[in-house]
Amino acid sequence: MDIIKASTANQDASSANTSINLKQFLKFFIPSMIGLIVFVFPIPYVDGKFVSYADGFTIPIAVLKDYIQGYMSDFLPLLVVISIMITVVGSLYTKIMKPALILNNEFLNNLLNVKTSWLMLRLLGAFFVVVTYFQFGFETIYSDSIGGLLLYELMPILFIVFFLAGLLLPLLLDFGLLEFVGVLCTKVMRPLFGLPGRSSVDCLASWLGDGTIGVLLTDKQLQSGFYTKREAAVIATSFSAVSVTFCLVVISQVKLESYFINMIGVVALCGIVCALIVPKLFPLSKIEDAYITKNDEVDCEAIPEGRTLFNYGLHKAVQKAEKSPSFFTFLNDGLKNILDMWIGILPIVMAIGTLGLIVAEKTPVFDYLGMPFIPLLELLNIPFAAEMSKTIMVGFADMFLPAIIGSSIESELTRFVIACLSVSQLIYMSEVGGLILGTKIPVSFFQLLVIFLLRTVISLPIIALCAHMIF
Repeated sequence: MDIIKASTANQDASSANTSINLKQFLKFFIPSMIGLIVFVFPIPYVDGKFVSYADGFTIPIAVLKDYIQGYMSDFLPLLVVISIMITVVGSLYTKIMKPALILNNEFLNNLLNVKTSWLMLRLLGAFFVVVTYFQFGFETIYSDSIGGLLLYELMPILFIVFFLAGLLLPLLLDFGLLEFVGVLCTKVMRPLFGLPGRSSVDCLASWLGDGTIGVLLTDKQLQSGFYTKREAAVIATSFSAVSVTFCLVVISQVKLESYFINMIGVVALCGIVCALIVPKLFPLSKIEDAYITKNDEVDCEAIPEGRTLFNYGLHKAVQKAEKSPSFFTFLNDGLKNILDMWIGILPIVMAIGTLGLIVAEKTPVFDYLGMPFIPLLELLNIPFAAEMSKTIMVGFADMFLPAIIGSSIESELTRFVIACLSVSQLIYMSEVGGLILGTKIPVSFFQLLVIFLLRTVISLPIIALCAHMIF
C-alpha cells in the first residue's frame, strides 16, 4: 500500500520516482515516536507519584530515572567509583603500552587514547572520587559540600541518565527523525540565522543527543566543505545546545523537576535570541566567511523541483530508516553511547566539579567575579542576588557547578534562573568549550570567553522575565 509519492534521494532532476509503502513509513514513524514520547512527551509525575497536569509534569525518562535511583541508591556511588577507575586504568594502559587491540579499534581508540591534558583531568577525577568514597586524607575534598555533594548527589543522577539516554537515543538518531526535521527547517535557518539548512540537524543532534555530537558534526561539515569558517564557528557556539537529558539533570539538581517543560521553553527562547544577536557581534562577526575545503556539492540541500518540504523530508527520513541498524546493532550502538558518556564525561565532571566547588566554597574568587552582576540581578528583582552572583561566572568551567552551588538557595525563582542560565550560557570548558578548541573550528579560548559573557548578558534578562511570570 503506497501512502505517499516521493523522489529518490539525489538532487538530479532526472531522479526516478519511487513510492514509500506502509512498512517503510512505520519503520521510520514508530521508533521516532517512541523516542519522542520517552524524551519529550510530558506526563503528570511529581515527587515520585502521578498527579494532575495542573500540579506539574515531567518526561518519561525522568520517571525511569527516579525508579532506578530508588532501587539502586545504595550502590550507585560505588558504581561511579568503579566506572571512573576503569576509565583511568584503561587510559593509562593505552597511553603507556599502546596496545594494537585498542589503537586499531576506532571506538576504543577515541575513548581511551586521549590527549595528555584530558588524561590528567581523568587522573584528577579518579583521585577526587577515591578520596571522597573512602574519606581519607583530605577533608576539604570529601566534605559534604564538595566531594560528597558530587559523588552522592550529582554523579548517581548522571550515571543513570547517561545509561538511559545512551540506550534510548538511537530511537531519535537512527530512524530518520533528524533528517525529517532537518529538511523542514531548511526554510528557517538561512533567512533567520544566515546558516545552511543542514545546520538544523547539528542543533537537533545536540538538543536530542549531546552538545559534543553537534560540535563533532559541525567540525566534520567544515572539513568537508559544507560550512564556511564563520558558519562553523556560529553553529558550534550557538547551536551546540545542551541536551534535553542534561537539562533534566540540571533542573533535578536544583529540585525543580516539575518545572522541566518550563525550563525547556525558556532555554529555547534564549537560544533563539542569542543565535540572532551574538553572531552579529565580535568575535563571531570578524571570523572569515570562507571555506577551508572546496566542495562542488555545497548546494545539495536544495529541495528538488516539484517537491514539498514535508514530502521530501519524509522521503529522506524513510531513506535513513531503511538503513537503520538491526536489533543487536541497536543494542551495540546504545552500549557504545553509554560507555562514551560514562568514560568520557564522569571523570571530567568529578575533576572540574570538585576544583570548582573548592574554589567556590573555600575562596572568594567567584564572589569577586560575580560582584559586577549583583546590581543587574537586583534590578531584575531576583531574590538572593549576592548568592546567585557566585554562580554566574563559574558556569564557564562547567555547566553543573552553578546548579550545585545554587541548589541550597531558598528561593525557587532564583534556583530556576540559575538552572536556565547555566544551560543557556552553553560554553563550558569541561566539555563543549574544550572540544571546540580541539577541532578545526576557528575559535580561540579568549573568543569562547567573550561569547560566554555575551550569552550571559543577553540571556539573563529574558530568563528573569520568564521566571517572574512562572513563579
